[in-house]
Formats: sequence, structure tokens, C-alpha cells
Amino acid sequence: MIGGIFTKPENFRMYWKEFMNQCSDIGIGSLGIVAIISVFMGAVSTVQTAYQLVSPLIPKSSIAQIVRDTVILEFAPTLVCIVLAGVVGSKIASELGNMRVSEQIDALEIMGINTKAYLVGPKILAALVVIPMLVVVATILGIWGGRIAGTMANIISATTYDKGLHENFVPYNVFFALSKAYTFAFIISSIPAYFGYYVKGGALEIGRASTKAVVISCIMILFADYILAALLL
Repeated sequence: MIGGIFTKPENFRMYWKEFMNQCSDIGIGSLGIVAIISVFMGAVSTVQTAYQLVSPLIPKSSIAQIVRDTVILEFAPTLVCIVLAGVVGSKIASELGNMRVSEQIDALEIMGINTKAYLVGPKILAALVVIPMLVVVATILGIWGGRIAGTMANIISATTYDKGLHENFVPYNVFFALSKAYTFAFIISSIPAYFGYYVKGGALEIGRASTKAVVISCIMILFADYILAALLL
């Protein structure tokens, strides 16, 4: 299926319009749930880290360091992409499955349109552009949510938290997080597209294909998470 995407567009303007529509659906459509998850994810990280660091020998600024690295390395890219696998993946699979069952894909092929390039290509490209942006937003909101929770619960002052964010920062962690984001974005878009594009049957099969696509996408995200950690860290 991926090999059939790489062809010359029949109408570049038509492909560009579909690409922008997918960027809007995947990016703006998922921004709300990503924001909510990220803020509470950072808040919970701060509270639980403070609960575990009971030794008076450990400075309070260590809480901010742990929350920062945890959010950047794992929570923002992995947890957010698992949620997006359910939100975006099920939408892609059901959309393509409905087009296949209702013979819209067959009609486009009769018109001479490469349906793999027109229907699947923009979805994968849009995911590769937008999902890493969502991961960056999730990282910022996660760290900010940890700051809000720490100050509101009198766990750590805002000044100490900000000081901890600057201590022992490793820029390579950002590169590692973005590497995971691009890899997960390809998984989230390609696997559901495959199950939706090749679905056979009716509405029941579309539901099964969507569920199977989400489950396999989540498993592949966790598997890729381990592989990338073993190779890059």
C-alpha cells in the first residue's frame, strides 16, 4: 500500500487541499484532548514525584527536573500518541472503510485517480507534520501543568520549579522525543489506513477493522518505543 502512494499527482491542487483538510482534522481536532491529557499528566507527575522524594537531603528543584525529563522522554510522545492512535486511528480506518464499502474508492479508480496516493498519502503526510507539533505542545503543557500543581499544592515554589527546569538539561532528550513522535505518527496513520482501505463486508466489518487498527497501532507504538530507547539512549 505504501509503495502505491509514490506516484505523480493527477492534480496537485486537489492533493494539497486534501492534505490541508487532514492537517486540520488530525491537528486541530485532537488539540483539545491532547491539552487536557498533558496538563493533568504533568500535574500528576509533580504530585507523585514529591510524594516519593521524602529525604530532606534531596533539593526541591529535583522535582522539576524529574517531571521535565519524564514528560519529554516518555509521557508527551508515548502517552499522547497512544491516545491519538485511538482518536485519529479509528477515524482514519472508519473513514476509508466506509468509502470502500460504499464503493466510493472503486468510483475514484474508474475515474483514473490513484486512490492510494489521494486518500492515504495526505493522511500519512499530515500526521507526520501535525503529530510532532502536538507532542511539542503536550511537552510544554505537561511541564506547565506540573508547575501549576506544585505551586497550588504548596509542594514547590514557582521560583524553585523554574530553577529546577534549567538544571542538568540535556538537549538530546528533545531530539529523542521528536524521533519517537515522527515514528509514532507514521504508525498511527499507516496501520489504520491499511485496515480501512482493504476492509471487506459491511458496517460490522468496518467496526472490527477500526478496533483492530487501534489495537495493533498501540502495540506497535509500545514496541517501537522500546526499540528506539534501546537504539538511541
